[in-house]
Amino acid sequence: MSERDLSDQEEIHSKVLRAGRRTYFFDVRSTKAGDYYLTITESKKFTHDDGSFHYKKHKIYLYKEDFDAFKENVEEMMDFIINEKGSEVISERHQKDFKKEEAEVAAEVPVENTTTNTSSFTDVSFEDI
Repeated sequence: MSERDLSDQEEIHSKVLRAGRRTYFFDVRSTKAGDYYLTITESKKFTHDDGSFHYKKHKIYLYKEDFDAFKENVEEMMDFIINEKGSEVISERHQKDFKKEEAEVAAEVPVENTTTNTSSFTDVSFEDI
């Protein structure tokens, strides 16, 4: 591999964001023509029962011509989430001591009679089929 090929693979600028068992890598790389593009890599660590582990990685390549539209869409989606659900994390997975409020649990269980009304079902005889 030539020195030029190796330099194309080098990261120009990098930043790492650690978030629990996920790590995000933001890397600026160079094209063969010398222009820059961004790669965003999500790496998740998975631990096996025997204590060994492996990583799963997902990568996005983002080129300059897509920056504006990508940024607009990400901002729109993040704003939507914050406006709809607020910025507080409410996931059991992210909060080990998370407990649903009793009122929330009660609201999820229907209060009405739970007996099944079979009058709305159609009787089907499998002999007819």
